[in-house]
Amino acid sequence: MTTVKPGATIGILGDGQLGRMMAIAAAEMGYKTHIFGQDATGPAAQVATKMTVADYTDEEALAKFAEDVEAVTLEFENIPTETLKFLEARVPVRPGRKVLEITQDRHLEKSFVNNLGAPTAQFCNVESLADLREGIERIGTPCILKTRRFGYDGKGQVKIDNATEIDEAWKTVGEQPSILEGFVPFELEISVIVARDIHGNVKTYIPVENIHKNHILDITLAPANILESVATHAEELAQKIADRLELVGLIAVEMFVTADGDVLINELAPRPHNSGHWTIEACATSQFHQSIRAACGLPLGNPDRHSNALMRNLIGDDVDHWQEILDHPDMKLHLYGKAQARAGRKMGHVTRLFPVGTAPKI
Repeated sequence: MTTVKPGATIGILGDGQLGRMMAIAAAEMGYKTHIFGQDATGPAAQVATKMTVADYTDEEALAKFAEDVEAVTLEFENIPTETLKFLEARVPVRPGRKVLEITQDRHLEKSFVNNLGAPTAQFCNVESLADLREGIERIGTPCILKTRRFGYDGKGQVKIDNATEIDEAWKTVGEQPSILEGFVPFELEISVIVARDIHGNVKTYIPVENIHKNHILDITLAPANILESVATHAEELAQKIADRLELVGLIAVEMFVTADGDVLINELAPRPHNSGHWTIEACATSQFHQSIRAACGLPLGNPDRHSNALMRNLIGDDVDHWQEILDHPDMKLHLYGKAQARAGRKMGHVTRLFPVGTAPKI
């Protein structure tokens, strides 16, 4: 439970843009950062103090990494749990292995959420083509088949309707252990980011609305245009999940809101989240500063916003518009330092602020 003081080095597992923004926040707070990942020229390595390029199963490299840092956190959840187990024996890891064991597996994740009394889409486990056929018969169509592990931004999933060839759908997910989810006729998608410290104290960011394009987050509107009662309920569900996981760090809880105002849990991400980028400009404490506070055993900061916000991702060739974005006096540009733009790749984001009480305009 020792507090990690400024001047120390924080280890970050992962070398992408989330790690980059975490490292920048850490530097602003007086910390050094050591990135452990596979890309020596990636977004995080460009701003960190030190970089280790090695496989997540390389115990010799992990041991040296652990010796160099005072605490470890992560920027994406698809880290082998054995890696976290190895590190936890040597240094505080926040969030830890038990959180990832649940959130890496969609079936375990949804079962965990349901056991808390929180609703999700109807779902079933799929281990074979026969399981898939049985699940479709039980859940009905339309439905979505998703791999249990390692899917994101629409990868590892396929929508199934009455015209779908079931055999082809099973091949599309690589015939891997999967989960079949019933379709939710939602009005909008929202997310709530919760921070929890080593003492169990919780701070919550307001629910935001997320608009996707081609299964990738396109726009986040802060706050979400929902009733106060719905917002409060969503925050309470997210806080309950963080508490039951005994989380130390951040978790983003993605949710569906139906026409009746019901809130269903969709996915959990135990790290800073794309839908929280707006907090850099609009909140007293950004999600990235908050993640560093939690990892270092510090008191959590104030998550309240001083402005409403619109955040738009720059996907692929969108990054080519950087000049016109910078020509706009009210827009804040963030580029991630990725060398090559390609379809579906997040190259950066742009944020625009609005006075509280004013709806963000797309």
